[in-house]
Amino acid sequence: MEITTSGRVTVREMTAEQIVTAMIDAIERKDLDAAVGYMSDDIEYDNVPMGKVFGPDGVRQALEPFLARYGSVEWRILHQVASDDVVMNERIDRFEASTGWAEIAVVGLFEVADGKVRLWRDYFDLAAATSALSQR
Repeated sequence: MEITTSGRVTVREMTAEQIVTAMIDAIERKDLDAAVGYMSDDIEYDNVPMGKVFGPDGVRQALEPFLARYGSVEWRILHQVASDDVVMNERIDRFEASTGWAEIAVVGLFEVADGKVRLWRDYFDLAAATSALSQR
């Protein structure tokens, strides 16, 4: 969105990659209101080793208590590719606790339709994630 000097709002279409990146940026800020704004009403969030939730409220309920445990959140995108409405990334998701940072290697798949994320699927090793998070 862009506001011109005349006060008119001009909306520019975002690419699927820009939408996913903006959603991740909002999650890193722990701004779940902004993050769910990038999601479709029927989003499927599949945290593969843990299970699926549906809809923006389901995603919020899954993320909010988890993110609240940590002071800072950083999702370092190592590689990201997009083809039409599909975005894939390889990330290191980092969570800062009082004793230091926990890091989890994640691969994410996102499908965007009508300018909103409708599918978000994260793949990671549950045992490695549990171990990293339990040490923090």
